[in-house]
Amino acid sequence: MWGWRERLGRLRSEDGSAVIEFIFLGVLMLVPLIYLVMVLGRIQAGSYAVTTAAREAGRAFVTTGEGEDARARAEAAANIAFADQGFDGLGSLEITCSATPCLTPDARVETTTRVSVPLPLVPQFARDVVPLRVPLTASQLSTVDRFRGAQ
Repeated sequence: MWGWRERLGRLRSEDGSAVIEFIFLGVLMLVPLIYLVMVLGRIQAGSYAVTTAAREAGRAFVTTGEGEDARARAEAAANIAFADQGFDGLGSLEITCSATPCLTPDARVETTTRVSVPLPLVPQFARDVVPLRVPLTASQLSTVDRFRGAQ
């Protein structure tokens, strides 16, 4: 049978392997978790960007004063919102009006913004082969003031 010396020798041969296994499995599970947090953070930033851009573009459009260019104000407001979240030059704005001209009192103006969020840490050659972007869209319906023309 086994004596105490053989048992002690078997126990000593595996000293330290639990620490190595723990570190290996920890890194193996931690890297995908960190990447998932990065992806979700980037998608959340894109969500904030399109929502804020649509809201602010609608506000800027319907509150335009006489002699100002409403579309230019709306695009400037949307571009500021996109740049604030790190999507400078990646977003787009579409404006549709329920009346002609757009700033008719009590008219409705719908602003729709879009951005395509690229996933982080993906090499360019992989982006050319597989579309690795998440498209996000937001809309805002704003109403022109009913008493806009009365002063």
